[in-house]
This record gives sequence, C-alpha cells and structure tokens, in this order.
Amino acid sequence: MSEAMLEIGDLHVSYGQVDAVRGVSLSLAKGQIISVIGPNGAGKTTLLAAAMGLLPSKGVLRFEGQDLHGLDVESRVERGLCLVPEKRELFGELTVLDNLMLGAYSRRLRGDALKKQLDFVYQRFGRLAERRSQRANTLSGGERQMLAVGRALMSQPRLLMLDEPSLGLAPLIVRDILTIVRKLRDDGVSILLVEQNARAALESSDEGYVLETGEIALHGDSAQLAHDPRVQATYLGGAADE
Repeated sequence: MSEAMLEIGDLHVSYGQVDAVRGVSLSLAKGQIISVIGPNGAGKTTLLAAAMGLLPSKGVLRFEGQDLHGLDVESRVERGLCLVPEKRELFGELTVLDNLMLGAYSRRLRGDALKKQLDFVYQRFGRLAERRSQRANTLSGGERQMLAVGRALMSQPRLLMLDEPSLGLAPLIVRDILTIVRKLRDDGVSILLVEQNARAALESSDEGYVLETGEIALHGDSAQLAHDPRVQATYLGGAADE
C-alpha cells in the first residue's frame, strides 16, 4: 500500500471518565475509500470528530505526514480535510447557493476560482443546480444530503469524511448518493465513510473497519469482510448466499 494520507494510531478519545474510543488505529491511502461500520454507540462519530479537531484526543493523528494535534478545525480544513456531519447542519433559511458559498469561505475563493468550484459541484449534483435558488429547509432528505456533501466539496477537500450519509434516506437515494461518492475518488478526493448501513458501506469502499465499543474488532478488504460470518450475522442480516 502507498504511504498513508491519513494515519491514526492508538487513538484515545474520552468524555470525562468514559473512554469512547480506545486504542484505535486506522490508515487511509490517497485514492482510497475506507469504511467504518458498527452499531450505535460504537464510537464512529467520535472518531471522525477527533480527526476533524472537534474533540481532544491522544495518540497518533497525521494527515499527509503532518501532526494534526494542536491544529484547530479551520486549519485542518485549509489543509484539505472536511467533515460532513451526521445531522448535515445546513442553514435552512438560506438558499442552496448561499449554503454552497459558505462552504467556500475557508478557501476564500473568488471570481473564476469560485465559479469553477460551483460548476464542479453542480456537475456532480445536478439537482442542486436546479434548486440553487430554493431554501435549504424546503429540500427533500436526499437533496439535503447532496447539499451537505456539495457544501463540503466547495472547500476543495483532498480527504472527505462522511458521517452516516444514508441516515433517514430511502434505499434508492442512498444508492445514488454513494454512487456519486465513489465517483469523487476519480476527481482526486479520498473518502473516510462512517456508516451504520454496513452493506452499503462495504459495497462502496476498498477496505473496512468494524468498530465495536470503541475498539477495532475487525479490519480487512471490504469484499472479504462482507463474506465474514461474524459480519454477515451481526450487520448484514445473515449469510451472503441467503
């Protein structure tokens, strides 16, 4: 495997006296899609929050060889990391275009550079181009998720971290969004995907990690994990050939 783009080693994250993440190690190379699956409360969101600088952590945390400890969220965004949170956190009273423009703020894009990035997002999410003048709080669930990802793309990330992008969406919408996510890799964006929908996550990623009670329980090639009896029984609803 090529040199790690994101390196997490023996990471610990606590809420007071409670260890939410314990000794987690994870590596993501440029051009990879890595998925992290597991039950509610396993520490998946906490892991992403620590990588983004939203929570303090102990252990190794490097992006493109640079230690991230001590860097605030804005500095991490400037270096090419971006997180799409589980709750999407859109500005509902603002239009689609306004939300996208806010995503470009950290890059201070202007003029032709801003137009080019908007075109990039609209080409991948044609629905956003159609809804550009519509308020975000009037969009469907799938459209809001598209806007959340599109807003993140306006910061020109090299590593996009997605927290439960399928949450609350119909299966067909999930398929469409994850198809677009896979295509982003062709645009040079690496992906760290956290999902409770294990089947969708493993079908969309190169490697997978199973996180349980704050620790890595399994790790391997996504296709192999999908055929692991333990993963099938716990997360996929039975054997693959059923």
